[in-house]
Amino acid sequence: MLNVNAHLHTPYSFSAFRDIDDALDRAVAEKVKVVGINDFYTTKGFEEWKKGCDKRKLYPLFGIEFISLNQEDQNAGIRVNDPANPGRTYLSGKGMSYPFRIPEPYASELKSVEVESNKQVEEMFYKLNDYLLGLNAGFELSLKWIKDNLTLDSFRERHLARALRMKVYEFCKEDETDILQLFKTIFGGKELKSSLIDIAGVENEIRSNMLKAGGAAFVPEERSAFLPVQSVCDIILASGGIPTYPFLADNVNGEYTDFERDLEMAAQQLTERGIHSVEFITTRNDIELLEKYAGYLYDKGFIVTFGSEHNSPVMEPVELFARNGVPLTDRLKKINYEGACVIAAHQHVVSQGLDGYVDDDGEVDRSKRNEFMRLGEELINSVV
Repeated sequence: MLNVNAHLHTPYSFSAFRDIDDALDRAVAEKVKVVGINDFYTTKGFEEWKKGCDKRKLYPLFGIEFISLNQEDQNAGIRVNDPANPGRTYLSGKGMSYPFRIPEPYASELKSVEVESNKQVEEMFYKLNDYLLGLNAGFELSLKWIKDNLTLDSFRERHLARALRMKVYEFCKEDETDILQLFKTIFGGKELKSSLIDIAGVENEIRSNMLKAGGAAFVPEERSAFLPVQSVCDIILASGGIPTYPFLADNVNGEYTDFERDLEMAAQQLTERGIHSVEFITTRNDIELLEKYAGYLYDKGFIVTFGSEHNSPVMEPVELFARNGVPLTDRLKKINYEGACVIAAHQHVVSQGLDGYVDDDGEVDRSKRNEFMRLGEELINSVV
């Protein structure tokens, strides 16, 4: 049973990894053989991912991630897989075409949502600089420097948090007392809790205190930054991919969102919405509850895969674990591996110009899952 991580962000959106080579080298070191790129709103890393995997005899999966909006769920106050924002729905596309291709009008829609996302963070940048000027902080940030040194086209909140952390350290010449005092000033009297060597912790505090609702540099997202769920599914299908719902599942208190609380109902609604593939970021979940949710969905015929995301400054293992570092069970590893095999087969068949596991209209015959799983296993074994 090969180890699989089907959801990894890279610096083409934001990532704990230095670059794609760093991500793939860690996969090799941890004996993870099947790896899926899954950046927000962009496929720009696909070619580099493919070349890096070929070089290391890893099997690449090609994915993308969106934040969409279900208006009906929002109107009803239903939290889907964003615990703080009713109606807001994260969706992934798995098994996207490689080389990537997308026809109009979907190409323009994809570009538009990426532009809107970047625009919101740029507005945060200008608001943050105005705030620093008002504080007489003694320095300001450079948009050009951030884009040239920290980003690869996609501009995320986490890039802005990283830039501010770096600038504060540089301005204070790494003096601990001065850094702590400056952060206290910037945070409006609130002291930094993280150790200064805990880079991820410091950047997360900057993001929480400055860039989220209530923060001095917060800018609310425009409705135009979120495509409807169906529009996102249409983009994914037009790009040869499989619309995939990322389950948030249980939090540390064993709580679920409104949409996910009733597992049977969630599975039924996903099917009705034309979504036949799901995924979990396993470090979020209790092992027993992960087994319950993933096992139920697998038994219902869904494609089920797991990932680690790495979409934060925190460097976690590429090998997958449940919450608190608990190893995945053999059943969970099997579910993840078989799901990856179906995706591998789908993207291979689609690259030949044929209908994959999901056709262009989003239709699926779940009885063919085992057939695609066997083909995918052959493809993966021929590489790794």
